[in-house]
Amino acid sequence: MRVTMIGGGYVGLVSGACFAEFGMEVVVVEVDVRKLEALQAGRIPIFEPGLDRLVTDNVAARRLSFTGSLDEGLDGAEVVFIAVGTPSRRGDGHADLTYVYQAAEQIARRLKGYAVIVTKSTVPVGTGRRVAEIMREVRPDLDFDIASNPEFLREGNAISDFMRPDRVVIGVENERAEEVLRTLYRPLFLIETPMVVTSIETAELTKYAANSFLAMKVTFINEVADLCERVGADVHDLARGMGLDGRIGRKFLHAGPGFGGSCFPKDTLAMARIGQDAGAPQRLVETVVAVNDSRKSIMARRVVLACGGSVRGKRIAIWGLTFKPETDDMRDAPSIPIVSRLVEDGAEVCVFDPEGMEQAKPHLPPGVVYAGDAIEAVTDADALVVVTEWNIFRAMAPARLKGLMRGRVIVDLRNIFDPAAMRAAGFSYGSIGRALPPAETQEKRGAA
Repeated sequence: MRVTMIGGGYVGLVSGACFAEFGMEVVVVEVDVRKLEALQAGRIPIFEPGLDRLVTDNVAARRLSFTGSLDEGLDGAEVVFIAVGTPSRRGDGHADLTYVYQAAEQIARRLKGYAVIVTKSTVPVGTGRRVAEIMREVRPDLDFDIASNPEFLREGNAISDFMRPDRVVIGVENERAEEVLRTLYRPLFLIETPMVVTSIETAELTKYAANSFLAMKVTFINEVADLCERVGADVHDLARGMGLDGRIGRKFLHAGPGFGGSCFPKDTLAMARIGQDAGAPQRLVETVVAVNDSRKSIMARRVVLACGGSVRGKRIAIWGLTFKPETDDMRDAPSIPIVSRLVEDGAEVCVFDPEGMEQAKPHLPPGVVYAGDAIEAVTDADALVVVTEWNIFRAMAPARLKGLMRGRVIVDLRNIFDPAAMRAAGFSYGSIGRALPPAETQEKRGAA
């Protein structure tokens, strides 16, 4: 089966490489010249564990190729995926579908035979129908079917998620399109992966609903963590007690500084807008958006308070910049407002991230110092703030930190350290939602 992937970004590149691993002949069409040149030269423009090897192996096997020519990419295509960007539109939060509709028009002009046109990008309800309308307006005689096949890839685990998914969701209009997509995903039938076949509208909404629900779990546990701090409870034990209930589940119950990344922020915002436009407001989702936005500034204020109410003239080390470990994605990362606030308040901020340093620079304010490693970042620091829970940070011994740092303040926004060990080493240690010693609990209640 010959598969064409329109867009060589995160979704298109990962999906294309994985389909090639299934044995399909995959052509990725990328119009960004710099990105295309990198891909053709064997350089992967994003960081995703295992992706470089997967791409290299399948290019060598001649199952995966890259082109800037849509004519070349569509030649003989049986399935065409639209995997272009759908960022939040400025001002109203709606998904910007400009690139999706441009792709639809160009596909219609160049497609020579029957193919199933599949929206892989995250798109609002009704997008598939509009794509079909555009294509029929351009080529009334064209034989094609429209389908929706949302992706559920977690950055840092994308290959595993594609190869061993919880489910595959496809939205189709007829049996012909369904049969083509079942054939495409046949390798997953061998491991009994559930396939959910729905209408196009249901498939489109499923992605938004799933991401909004997961974002809601994150926001819920973050607010409960704040309550734990007030009453002397421990959010880790609480989350375990909740998560062992099969109806709730353990995933996404990790307290922290708020969610970021390429999906949750824009998808919750889009879900809220879809509900408003349809006359069915999604009030829970609207609240999730508001609470998550405010939480990031609250985390910055927490750092300032931990430093005695002022960070002016103090050296603050930041460990972790990306929105999560095992990615270089800086989109809507909590580190951005935190670092920006500290710089604004007069701190000397020194940052380090294993993969996101170059990606972070356009997002962070002037004056930020970029360290070569975690040790350099924390040397002579008055305070350390852990923003992203990369594994290399977890192994740092309290005694070594004490020897490197000038100050004794640690604000652990990811709960990677043992509070007792840090306090025994002489640190003023703050974390998220974990029980404070009795004296500190009383002091915090009094301050409230």
